[in-house]
This record gives sequence, C-alpha cells and structure tokens, in this order.
Amino acid sequence: MTDTVQAEVIMSFLVSEELAFRIPVQLDFDSADPYAVRLTFNLPGDTPVTWAFSRELLLDGLSRPSGEGDVRIAPSFPEHLSDVFISLQVGAERAVFRVSAPPLVAFLDRTDRLVPLGEEEVCDTLEAVLDRILTEAPAG
Repeated sequence: MTDTVQAEVIMSFLVSEELAFRIPVQLDFDSADPYAVRLTFNLPGDTPVTWAFSRELLLDGLSRPSGEGDVRIAPSFPEHLSDVFISLQVGAERAVFRVSAPPLVAFLDRTDRLVPLGEEEVCDTLEAVLDRILTEAPAG
C-alpha cells in the first residue's frame, strides 16, 4: 500500500501580459516515488497534461529562483511568501503559471509529514532485486 498526498489549487495560466486564464491544477505526491511531485494541468478544451519534477525544486522555488531547463520556479517577491511563477518549456514552447504560495506550502508540509525531506528511501523491491543480483553474481 502506498500513501499519497493530493491537493487542488487554482493557477493563472499567463498567456500574455494582458491575458490570463484561471485553471484548476491537481498536485500529487506518492510515497512510492518520494522525490517527485506531479502537477496535472486542466486547460480548457485540452486533455489534462501532467508534469513531474523534484519535490525539492518546488520547495526551493518558493523562496528563490530555482530550476534549469524545462522547469523553472521562482517567487514573485523573494523577501516574503507571496505568489510563485512556474515556467514549463518544451522545445521553443513555454507556458507560465502563477499560483499563490500558501497552498503549495500546505501541500509540501503534508508530503513532508508523510516522507520527510532527506529521509527518502529506495523502495524495498529495488533493494531486494539488487541484493538478489549481487548474491547470484558469479565470483570472478
């Protein structure tokens, strides 16, 4: 049995400086994959899109610009807890979302109570497979 944490937040999808859409976004954390969080974006008229990235990246992005490559997260005002910008990029296409920080903090707090940051472990199944491979390996 795995334990999960889920929450729904409303984010603003920033199309341009003048245009933004409010959309529901599902946040998911599964203790079987304790390093990752998943955000499922429900854009109007499109099928839901899920992005998975580091739980630590989301935490770091609350207080300072974080991330390289496809996922970047930054606070609107690093001096105090306010809004957070999440930028997702595929090739030349980029989508920017704005979300209030407190619901993200509450979600991350719940994940930390389930699996504390820094105390993530490799699942037992992987450890058992590795042990079997190592014990059955021919000496030589």
